[in-house]
Amino acid sequence: MSDNTPIRITLEQDSDYAFRVIFDDTALEPLLTDEPTPLGHDRGPNPARLLLASVANCLAASLLFALRKHRNAPGPLRAEICALPTRNEHGRWRIASAKATLHLPGHNADYHDLERVLEQFEDFCVVTQSVRQGIDVEVEVLDGEGRVLLGDKTFEAGA
Repeated sequence: MSDNTPIRITLEQDSDYAFRVIFDDTALEPLLTDEPTPLGHDRGPNPARLLLASVANCLAASLLFALRKHRNAPGPLRAEICALPTRNEHGRWRIASAKATLHLPGHNADYHDLERVLEQFEDFCVVTQSVRQGIDVEVEVLDGEGRVLLGDKTFEAGA
């Protein structure tokens, strides 16, 4: 990850609540997302599942990085994450907490500096640490002609 290159992702509606997620500036194939029934048709993971997958994936990759940094060569890691969506005070679904479980192959004695690895690996996880701190998300809505319907309208002051 570069420290000055933005991460850009584009979503295009496929049908109903299904969207094609396009990972701009990459050769990756688009990913189809969809909401579960009754809204969608379960044709792909929904945003909540993608969020949890991102957290678990980042934690596993960060653990692997920390292990390798301390001269370890583990076999395949496995990660699980579980969250129970709950309704907030306004009745809206939210993911208030999640539990990730990472599985190392072998025995703890098989690893060099495991205590140090376990103390630091979470700090390497961009996604988990960002979620934990809260991400400031600015939202803008444009109409078909590019007019700002929601968001910063200061550039339209003279229009």
